[in-house]
Amino acid sequence: MVPVALGIAIALAGAAIVVAVRSRRAADEHRVAADRAAAALAAQSQSSADAQAVQTLILASMEEGVLLFAPDGAHVFANDSLSHHLGDVAPSSDRLLPIALRDAVRRAGYIGSTVIVEVETGAPTRWLRATAQPVGSDGTVLLVVRDVTETRRLDAVRRDFVSNASHELKTPVASILALAETLGDGALEDQAVAKGFIEQLERDADRLGRIVADLLDLSRLETGSERIDRVALDAMAQDEVARRTEQADAAEVSLTVQIDGVPAIRGSARDLALLLGNLIDNAIRYTQPGGSVSVAIRPDHDAVVIRVADTGVGIPQRDLPRIFERFYRVDQARSRETGGTGLGLSIVRHVTENHGGEVTVESELGQGAVFEVRLPTAAPAQ
Repeated sequence: MVPVALGIAIALAGAAIVVAVRSRRAADEHRVAADRAAAALAAQSQSSADAQAVQTLILASMEEGVLLFAPDGAHVFANDSLSHHLGDVAPSSDRLLPIALRDAVRRAGYIGSTVIVEVETGAPTRWLRATAQPVGSDGTVLLVVRDVTETRRLDAVRRDFVSNASHELKTPVASILALAETLGDGALEDQAVAKGFIEQLERDADRLGRIVADLLDLSRLETGSERIDRVALDAMAQDEVARRTEQADAAEVSLTVQIDGVPAIRGSARDLALLLGNLIDNAIRYTQPGGSVSVAIRPDHDAVVIRVADTGVGIPQRDLPRIFERFYRVDQARSRETGGTGLGLSIVRHVTENHGGEVTVESELGQGAVFEVRLPTAAPAQ
């Protein structure tokens, strides 16, 4: 009997060992599975956090202001740019200003489609374009606000340019046609009258040609300047002054130049000559007989300064911000009388900006004007 009992005991012990081993293996497998699940969950959480961080970074770097409203109108999210456009962030859509934006958010949530509005706000005036977009079907609304002040200004400039260019071109063309028609109707028989008409024809044709040439220069300058030349502004200034000595003498205006050992600059010789020529020409045209125009060029740290000063009629303070616009004239009648095209200072501004410089003007009505252009110097030659 003992051997049989011993055998049973041994069998039971073996079975217990097998069960224990299997239980340990199952526990190990469960632990490994749990570890894998925890790792996957951690990775998923990290991925979600990374995605959230990326979204936050993108929204924070946007120029547009972004504002999210819950279905009850409560403010849910706003990025940093929104305060730049609207000031303090409204806690709810009911307190959103300007009122036109509030109405856009309400309407978008009510009708379930996008609403776009433009509003004028602030001092100085700014124009904001806002898009209220429904998000889902529960009444959540996303408001995106963008500053379109510059866009509207450029649109207005383009409209004014087309209108002004058409008018400026039409005036000499109409005069030429009228004079030609009068000459053809018999004015050629009277030599004294015919001579005056022909001289006027030449003036109008010359004016028309200069307007076209300036328009072509502006069109070219808007695409930039090829800064491939090493330009000696001292020699260029002397050449431009020499070219306009006859014009100054005819206007009985003293024209002088002063140069103080300036370094060369990297730029477009053609365009910089346009800049100098237009500044000097403009100063002579608006200086009365007996007045003076002085041209000075000097180094100033890492820049060269071009200074053109005159004792002419001056510019009213209210007009100073606009004198570099195309076809803008302080005195329309005097500008046409002197033969100006209204494009010279716009050319000066474009050339200056294309060379990484800055142009400024100081003037008072009746006290003359001083134009200064700062241009960065060229790197030393290798």
